[in-house]
Amino acid sequence: MNNNPDFPAVQFRVARPTDQLAKVIEFYEQGLGLPRLYSFKNHDGYDGVMLGLPNSQYHLEFTSHRNGSPCRAPTKDNLLVLYIPDPEKIIEIQNRLAELGYLEVEPENRYWKGKSITIADPDGWRIVLFNGQLTL
Repeated sequence: MNNNPDFPAVQFRVARPTDQLAKVIEFYEQGLGLPRLYSFKNHDGYDGVMLGLPNSQYHLEFTSHRNGSPCRAPTKDNLLVLYIPDPEKIIEIQNRLAELGYLEVEPENRYWKGKSITIADPDGWRIVLFNGQLTL
């Protein structure tokens, strides 16, 4: 529900290209545990997937074009921060990602150290699993 009548958007999607669509899907769907909302093949040369956050009004889209879709992270401080109140859930996610070969990385910004877990996805974009009370 939009409580600001001056801003009419009711949904948002973060969309990003990748040349590693299968690995990115594995990372976000199997590793993080985001549910798949929709996927498509060969839509004007694009394949893609939309993965939901707890509310499907907020989701991530990853696409790959048949002619290439490079999208390396520009810096180590380009972050997707996921606020997770239960520290045990963060550890569960961290363990699933580790089983897939994705290990914790040192955060660029020391603010995140000790309060969260930072893990880079296959393209180098960093995901922060933030609790704020985690002490690692």
